[in-house]
Amino acid sequence: QAQLRESGGGLVQAGGSLRLSCVASGRTFNIYGMGWFRQALGKEREFVSSINWLIDSTDYADSVKGRFTISRDNTESTVYLQMNSLKPEDTAAYYCAATVGVVPSRRRYEYAYWGQGTQVTVSS
Repeated sequence: QAQLRESGGGLVQAGGSLRLSCVASGRTFNIYGMGWFRQALGKEREFVSSINWLIDSTDYADSVKGRFTISRDNTESTVYLQMNSLKPEDTAAYYCAATVGVVPSRRRYEYAYWGQGTQVTVSS
């Protein structure tokens, strides 16, 4: 089992920035990649971004492309999500997730491990 812990959420004004972190611990040797998803109140959880640990390729939802950047720290099994030019519609609980044995994708069911989430609120 691996455990994921997110941090870095908070309240920010529109146009501002936040950086989310996700630390993986435990059995991390078979993690192929990690992703960020978000869930706004009353809506389904949606894909935000992912990073493939094997080849360092990244993917972004169209809604965040050009504003968010995903990166990783290999030595600390940590993934970051730098969020710039935040908009009120970015308000949601953000979840970190990891895939085991498969490369990360946009599909929630392919992620084996999930964090507890961190709230991001963007005021207008």
